[in-house]
Amino acid sequence: MVDDPRRRPVRAVRLRSVADGELELRYCVVHGYRRAFRMAGEGPPLVLIHGIGDSSATWAELIPDLARTHTVIAPDLLGHGNSDKPRADYSVAAYANGVRDLLTTLGIESATLVGHSLGGGVAMQFAYQFPERTERLILVSAGGVGQEVNPVLRLVSLPGAHLVLSSLRLPGMRFQVGLAVRLMKLLDTDLGQDAPDLLNLVDALPDETSRNAFIRTLRAVVDWRGQVVTMLDRCYLTEDMPTMLLWGDRDSVVPVRHAFGAHEAMPGSRLEIFEGAGHFPFHSDPARFVALVEEFTATTAPADWSREHWRELLREGGPGSTGARVGERELREASERSAT
Repeated sequence: MVDDPRRRPVRAVRLRSVADGELELRYCVVHGYRRAFRMAGEGPPLVLIHGIGDSSATWAELIPDLARTHTVIAPDLLGHGNSDKPRADYSVAAYANGVRDLLTTLGIESATLVGHSLGGGVAMQFAYQFPERTERLILVSAGGVGQEVNPVLRLVSLPGAHLVLSSLRLPGMRFQVGLAVRLMKLLDTDLGQDAPDLLNLVDALPDETSRNAFIRTLRAVVDWRGQVVTMLDRCYLTEDMPTMLLWGDRDSVVPVRHAFGAHEAMPGSRLEIFEGAGHFPFHSDPARFVALVEEFTATTAPADWSREHWRELLREGGPGSTGARVGERELREASERSAT
């Protein structure tokens, strides 16, 4: 963990109970498309952004605890969960715009963003596009750091992916895959740590429309070589934004070494490793996850953005200074990928 002079003593907070009705899905229409989201609690806004193929349901067990001290907003990103799944732009930048528009609709001007996997990339993109609306960043097993990603996702990005995903729902296939998962867990493999959660993502793609949206989203960030989007070139812009990185040391989707690369590239960031956890550390140890989020938001001041300082960072920062922090190899790799 890196010491941060902006951290301050934990303030006293008044806990409140969360009614069951607050955890139910709500809906609003933005740009003609229905967006599903969960919203609960009172206090400083905390936005929970899920990963690819997932939905706000992934946070369901954590929301009651977090909502005791925060107004929690957990959207189903477009193309996911119970939100509409049009033939649309599923890029990271488009998702950041969608989060902004949802928050604007709900009357929320700024928030702390918690992003998991793809959602981590969306959170980082949101902070880049709308720094004045970003109070803090909490990136959980985030994409957009290194090129490496689980080979299964690289495979699904190839032509014919629809057939692969459809075949997993054939009679008998679920049982066979389940046997393979149990074997991986018995062998104590890293993929075995994540396989149950990853299979839940497959179950969340019941029809062709859902699978099409999943594949379009995946191909926006992954190809046969790995991740195609990077945030390394802009990490220096988080210099005055409280940022915490949370990662499982047995992550089979986004390797934990990406956490150390991001930590090095983000000035003043804080890194917490969940030992024995995979790609979903908030499922493996929800109590620690909630405690870290609450402690971090209580002991750091929201980012104080100014246009003048942003201009100064842009003028003085850039690939040269970033390269000094993340290393020549990482920067060269990043330069071959898309930067928005």
